[in-house]
Amino acid sequence: MQSASHPLSNEILQKEKAKSKRLKEKLIRTANALKFSRDLESDWTVKNDVAHYGIKEHASVDVKHGFVLSTEMTPASHHDSPYLPLCVAGSCHTKEPIKKVYADKGYFGKPNREFLSMNSIEDGIMRKATTGAELTEYEKERNKAISKVRYIVEQYFGLSHLYNKAYRARFPKLIKNALDALFRQMAFNLSRASRILKTA
Repeated sequence: MQSASHPLSNEILQKEKAKSKRLKEKLIRTANALKFSRDLESDWTVKNDVAHYGIKEHASVDVKHGFVLSTEMTPASHHDSPYLPLCVAGSCHTKEPIKKVYADKGYFGKPNREFLSMNSIEDGIMRKATTGAELTEYEKERNKAISKVRYIVEQYFGLSHLYNKAYRARFPKLIKNALDALFRQMAFNLSRASRILKTA
């Protein structure tokens, strides 16, 4: 998700952070409302050899109906892998346990496999080739099978980008963008529910 403001050079960024810190200290002392317009919480990442400055949304989606269950907002430079447990924990809305978690290669790794195993959740994380260990034919076929289920997750991102302009952040603060995403998800889930009820 592209940042709401333009990226700053390192020198200006340090000055802005120092200024922000001074203003926050002043806010604590005087209790006056202050507004900040600079985005100091976004960061750089490279995807498909293209540099992007912004934030990242990690989403958990129900594969049966396509409902968005939980999301996490982070700077774009944060790796996906540590956020799988948070998304899974945030998806536990009913007493019925989660049976299986599907995830792309960004969530591949031993800690996530162990987390799923400890919680008696079936591992549906796509495998990734590592240094000195290429994917076996079985793993390649397994990845293809998982991709056929994961398209439901991509629908949420695709439709949000198409109809809600979710490819660009509306605010320079992560918390505000998280709240904005929450309302977007509620609208998405309501729209999805109405379609399911119409076809039922």
